[in-house]
Amino acid sequence: MAALDPLSLFTGLGLSEHKARETLKNTALSAQLREAATQAQQTLGCTIDKATGTLLYGLASRLRDPRRLSFLVSYIANRKIHTETQLSAALEYVRSHPLDPINTMVFEQECGVGVVVTPEQIEEAVEAAINRHRPQLLVERYHFNMGLLMGEARAALKWADGKMIKHEVDMQVLHLLGPKTETDLEKKPKVAKARPEETDRRTAKDVVENGETVVQTLSLMEQLRGEALKFHKPGENYKTPGYVTTPYTMDLLKQHLEITGGQVRTRFPPEPNGILHIGHAKAINFNFGYAKANNGICFLRFDDTNPEKEEAKFFTAICDMVAWLGYIPYKVTYASNYFDQLYAWAEELIRRGQAYVCHQRGEELKGHNPLPSPWRDRPTEESLLLFEAMRKGKFAEGEATLRMKLVMEDGKMDPVAYRVKYTPHHRTGDTWCIYPTYDYTHCLCDSIEHITHSLCTKEFQARRSSYFWLCNALDVYCPVQWEYGRLNLHYAVVSKRKILQLVAAGAVRDWDDPRLFTLTALRRRGFPPEAINNFCARVGVTVAQTTMEPHLLEACVRDVLNDTAPRAMAVLEPLQVVITNFPAAKSLDIQVPSFPADETKGFHQIPFGPIVFIERTDFKEEPEPGYKRLAWGQPVGLRHTGYVIELQHVVKGPSGCVESLEVTCRRADAGEKPKAFIHWVSQPLTCEIRLYERLFQHKNPEDPAEVPGGFLSDLNPASLQVVEAALVDCSVALAKPFDKFQFERLGYFSVDPDSRQGQLVFNRTVTLKEDPGKV
Repeated sequence: MAALDPLSLFTGLGLSEHKARETLKNTALSAQLREAATQAQQTLGCTIDKATGTLLYGLASRLRDPRRLSFLVSYIANRKIHTETQLSAALEYVRSHPLDPINTMVFEQECGVGVVVTPEQIEEAVEAAINRHRPQLLVERYHFNMGLLMGEARAALKWADGKMIKHEVDMQVLHLLGPKTETDLEKKPKVAKARPEETDRRTAKDVVENGETVVQTLSLMEQLRGEALKFHKPGENYKTPGYVTTPYTMDLLKQHLEITGGQVRTRFPPEPNGILHIGHAKAINFNFGYAKANNGICFLRFDDTNPEKEEAKFFTAICDMVAWLGYIPYKVTYASNYFDQLYAWAEELIRRGQAYVCHQRGEELKGHNPLPSPWRDRPTEESLLLFEAMRKGKFAEGEATLRMKLVMEDGKMDPVAYRVKYTPHHRTGDTWCIYPTYDYTHCLCDSIEHITHSLCTKEFQARRSSYFWLCNALDVYCPVQWEYGRLNLHYAVVSKRKILQLVAAGAVRDWDDPRLFTLTALRRRGFPPEAINNFCARVGVTVAQTTMEPHLLEACVRDVLNDTAPRAMAVLEPLQVVITNFPAAKSLDIQVPSFPADETKGFHQIPFGPIVFIERTDFKEEPEPGYKRLAWGQPVGLRHTGYVIELQHVVKGPSGCVESLEVTCRRADAGEKPKAFIHWVSQPLTCEIRLYERLFQHKNPEDPAEVPGGFLSDLNPASLQVVEAALVDCSVALAKPFDKFQFERLGYFSVDPDSRQGQLVFNRTVTLKEDPGKV
């Protein structure tokens, strides 16, 4: 009899034609389902009933180890596994017992093979569940959650058929309550949901995950402890879906546990060829935080395998930023620490027939479908000799590479393991002229350091199979790679190459220009590390890539600085005010609370004399309706002084511009309360203040659809305004770089490292309130 075509075969299993066609689009699934059906037909004949077909489809779609297919198909075909519950137990058993032989007696016990659940047992279990909830059932009747009854019956009879339990629940409920009435048929009223804006006000910890809003109320540490429930336990790597086992796996895991004592081990592995940015902050928090939350350790490992692009300043800056965010590595390591071991393993890979020396040029390997290497099957001894010649410098750059024999998820064939580079290495000097690639180095360094959880961003998912393949090809301990979503920001560019273009174009000063979103730039602007960590916690440990609005990060900054930045007063556009009836012969010393909401945090002293300076915008000769600050006939209070000033005379220059004001003052409690209180300075310091706005005008400056001219054409001409002669009260005279203040009514400011003795420079970190136009 001729074999059925795949579509007919799948519909014969009970799949709808649409489902069958969708299955055929998945090559791996359709091949496994076809094999399962063919094997089942050897026992059952050509016709397979729908219940069995459903189990075979479930098996084919969920089985991760194809070696177990025949074993499990035989149990389904012989009706030993005949429910979904049994199939789930069987799949879990083979996943957690990857090595041969399978103990069939234990397997059958774990899967309920041979267990018979009688109708009488189901009837008794359902009756017991109904009796437990009888009072509530009689009140709510058919509005009661019947799933609760079925769940309790299933818990009592693990291997019972779910359909039989449902049928029994329906029958007994009908017997108890009788037929449904009109009231029973009415829909249960829904509980009104809070409107989105109310939710936003209630919690600022809403994040978008997989397109849905998730209310995030947990701290980062709580989230990471929760992640531990999803991740494998140390030593149980084989329980991870997709993890590939070999006959050596269990022995290697046993040795791993002896070395680590079952401790969680993670690593943060940056390349030292650029400055860390806001996306790296999430990676740092995830790797260090996950280890900390689970009493483990985290390595800081520099992936220093590309000497052409690595500089000493990047190593120092990365260490500084990790420490600035509050994390201390268990150990600082370098991929170059392991160059000798990596070379020895490369030789072993060649001996095992899994790698070869290739002479295809780089341009020949580019594109989606490069030609297979004509040297793929060259003799092992020849590749060993050529690889040694590569190390001894007998090939020019690009003339020879070492390639691994595997096909990656993205279709890339035989990735490069080693290439020739005649660039001195910052640590090993001229010892090496061949350097390993990321694809070769990453997993093997993880293996050497006995990392338990190799946490990386989603784009490395395509490299997961090569990760497992290489460790198993060498029979070394194989960690587990877990992926999480990248963190991106709108109105930002974080690519190293593009930041260099911005620097070259003069759009920014350097990597730490406060308009960038590198961590050094954020520190210079005045963002506290706690705020960045809080922002990462608010984003959450998402699998989906997340692109956030900058104002959400700024909100975290305000939350921290509101509690930590002492208050001071500064004037950006000074206007001199002379108090003609100043109440004392000399200046008064005013005690100002550093934190008005909590005066227990202390006070600072500032002078108050007959000449003060106010913001030019706090005075108008001809005010518009609703203007509440100083004007003719409209006095204002001076903050913290207890005095109110009233305009008496306006002094103008030859051009008609207002140069100063003459006012009189009175005690604030000696008359009507003014409409406003304004900030001021007296005997001030002159300083420079830099006001920052977004560097780019569009949300996605790198998107050609949004910015056809490229990101350099999208620069905001008003992203930096320098106020060279601002005035600030003398309480900040001893401030040091990175000290932070709230300048009353203006915003939060941080002392810039450009500051010199007697000439302070301040960066505006954020305004006091979010600009509604930015939200």
